[in-house]
Amino acid sequence: MAKGSPAVLTIAGSDSSGGAGIQADLKTFAAFGCYGASVITALTAQNTIGVQAVHGVPPEFVSQQINSVLSDIDVRGMKTGMLFDSAVIHAVSSTLKEHFTNKGVIPLVCDPVSVSTSGHSLLHPDAVDAMVDEIFPLSCLITPNKSEAELLLRKRGFPSLINTVQDMIIAAQNLSTLGSKAVLLKGGHINITRDDLNGVVSLAVADIEVNHDFIFDKNVEILQAHNAANLTNELVVDVLYIHSERKAILYPRPRLVSSNTHGTGCTLSAALACALGRDIALAEATAQATSYTHLGIETASPIGQGFGPLNHLHSVTKSLIAPRTVGNPFPLTYSLIRDTSATWTKYVQHEFVVQLGKGTLDRSSFIHFIKQDYHYLKYYARAHALLAAKSDNFTPILAATHIVLHIAKESSMHTSYCAQWGITKEELESTPESTTTTAYGAFLLDTGLQGDTMKLVMVLAACLLGYGEVGLWLKSEAQKPNSWVVWEGNPYLKWMEDYSGEDYQNAVKVGLETIESRALQDPPSAARYAEWLAVWERCTSLEKSFWDVAMNLS
Repeated sequence: MAKGSPAVLTIAGSDSSGGAGIQADLKTFAAFGCYGASVITALTAQNTIGVQAVHGVPPEFVSQQINSVLSDIDVRGMKTGMLFDSAVIHAVSSTLKEHFTNKGVIPLVCDPVSVSTSGHSLLHPDAVDAMVDEIFPLSCLITPNKSEAELLLRKRGFPSLINTVQDMIIAAQNLSTLGSKAVLLKGGHINITRDDLNGVVSLAVADIEVNHDFIFDKNVEILQAHNAANLTNELVVDVLYIHSERKAILYPRPRLVSSNTHGTGCTLSAALACALGRDIALAEATAQATSYTHLGIETASPIGQGFGPLNHLHSVTKSLIAPRTVGNPFPLTYSLIRDTSATWTKYVQHEFVVQLGKGTLDRSSFIHFIKQDYHYLKYYARAHALLAAKSDNFTPILAATHIVLHIAKESSMHTSYCAQWGITKEELESTPESTTTTAYGAFLLDTGLQGDTMKLVMVLAACLLGYGEVGLWLKSEAQKPNSWVVWEGNPYLKWMEDYSGEDYQNAVKVGLETIESRALQDPPSAARYAEWLAVWERCTSLEKSFWDVAMNLS
């Protein structure tokens, strides 16, 4: 298993409608970038309206599923959901105890599921004590809602009425004595106000902290004033109580008016299992999980006729660029070339290139080209200097600076090469820029002065990679039987050797790595990719125009 994708296991029931149970868990695992495995404890026939039937899985088969997963996969986090009855609970606890003893403890989140959102019983009444006695001691965290907490407290002789935040804190303290290391008491069914929250904190009935991810109201008048119609004084709060620290952490957030709450508890506990599986501290894991679940409710679209499911994929943005792989390590460049294939082909297989490869290109066309290329190199160097100026750390600054120095060296070589064609340094300097060269150079600098550094990278790469493509294409064609490319004796052989040679292709390799690594660090939106594509295509068109002008002279 990849280091960045820990495996997480859910031991729970199946929801045929996909909104809760293992289906919700596996979606959540995927959204958190984890690999999901599942052990099914019960099958349910249910939808957003209710549960129509439940079919328990034989306890022996539950144990077999757990052993199958844990004997093979390096599971880093686990959760339990619907455990159905005492026999299944005993099978789960005994199997996990054996594994924990022999292979080490895995963080376990227990969602003490007993009743569905629609009110259907999902746990046999005689199984509550078994869950407390056998599963809680194995758990680093339990996540009861109001009704589940009241049931557990009543079963163990504690005061069970929970109506206020202070009640929640006391209830969480009492629940923490039942065996788990911590308790997250969910407050979705309890209405409180900001004043209630502030009052509880001031009373300091325990060591209390408040997470402000959703309720931050210091010096945000402008945000509140411009969203006054949507602000609410009604809150919900989840209470995390960590037994060893004797500390409560409150996670308040605005109350949502929504019917998309099917599978909320499953989703929350699954998110917690993911975070704990990544070795994230419990307080931060709870912040991430409660935020993910809240936004899942808030961004959900109606599905079904009853209590619809959450939007489990709200945190997942589909990348426009495929991931880098061994088979395709250059997905952005591939996409750019593919999406501008017609323009790109006219550029890299231009008639200028074809005639150059044949050795039949008119001398005047080539001389015009190398004179204008000398002027273009100045623009190219200035654009790389802009790239250095726009970079914010030494690695890209140094890389761009090296290229500027390389271009300066190349200009001397270019001058020497031009001398072989009878062009003096004075003639190079005195030759006026063509309007095409000026237009191309102005485009480079104008793009460099704009905000998005990647747009400048695009125009620089289009030139660099295009000439590399031309060089390799001519070399490849020359190696074919009866090739149309003339290699030996071609008056333009040095040009072809330079752009197909090791030095230039090493520069191409660096350019490819630059463009791909930058895109990986800062993936584009659809609108931004469209901007990159437009710049890339404009640059390839200008390169084509560069050769068009040269050809028109012959």
